[in-house]
Amino acid sequence: MAGVMESELQGMTQEQRADALGMTTEQLTGRSLFVEFDPDAAERFNYPWAPEVDYNKRIEIDTDDMSTTEVNDKMRALMDEGYGTIVVKNPRGKHSLGVGILSRLNLIYEGSLGYFAVGLIDGPNVRINGRVGWSCGENMMAGTVIIEKNAGSTFGAAIRGGDLVCRGSVGSRTGIDMKGGTIIVGGDTGALSGFMMQRGRMIVCGNAGRNLGDSMYDGTIYVGGEISSLGVDAVTAELTDLDRSWLSRKLKQYELMPDQGVDHFTKVVAGKQLWNYDNLEPTEKKLIL
Repeated sequence: MAGVMESELQGMTQEQRADALGMTTEQLTGRSLFVEFDPDAAERFNYPWAPEVDYNKRIEIDTDDMSTTEVNDKMRALMDEGYGTIVVKNPRGKHSLGVGILSRLNLIYEGSLGYFAVGLIDGPNVRINGRVGWSCGENMMAGTVIIEKNAGSTFGAAIRGGDLVCRGSVGSRTGIDMKGGTIIVGGDTGALSGFMMQRGRMIVCGNAGRNLGDSMYDGTIYVGGEISSLGVDAVTAELTDLDRSWLSRKLKQYELMPDQGVDHFTKVVAGKQLWNYDNLEPTEKKLIL
């Protein structure tokens, strides 16, 4: 406490106590708290260090005998050379491929990937002509990722933006801690999908496992099949015309539109009983849980 005894603080005003403790109550003036962008700046959607690439400049690389680090370094080197379409052959289920790409890019994997594929990305359009392991698209910020087959657990964990699409089925905890963007699953999803979801929208064309949307804070989940059970504070809501319009547009975009349309989808949202959980009495907390 900067050498100030507690007894010396007695009788002081709040401003005097703050000054005695080395703090300040001065307010910032003349400055905006908002990050401002020039709408006429062409580069506003790109990072300043992102290489300029030509989508028509295409190259294929065979990664059969390369390590994960070598593959990722090679892709970045090709991007620096202006290649805007990179085809990765024989990925052989390697882990952590394509992570941390912060540039616009067409990236095609001809094969399956392992854990943590294309995580921490902001901008690329990725197509994986196989399956993926756990945590594909983790912390994705922008762009599109399309997986042609199945995906493992924690698909799209903490995703913040973009479209993450799996045409097949996925494991448990899909969209855990989801903060934005869109997750689309053509098949089924496992237990605890949407756990602690905060923002964004999730579409599951098939069935959903137990405890769907458990402890979700906000966001929306649409399920076309059966729901084993809803989690804590997850409730069903009315499917509006706006929901139907958005679902139809998204599913048609990725060629996942069901033959029967979208009227059969169940909409799941947060009941918002947990928003003030810390202020509830013990008996009220038991009722919610």
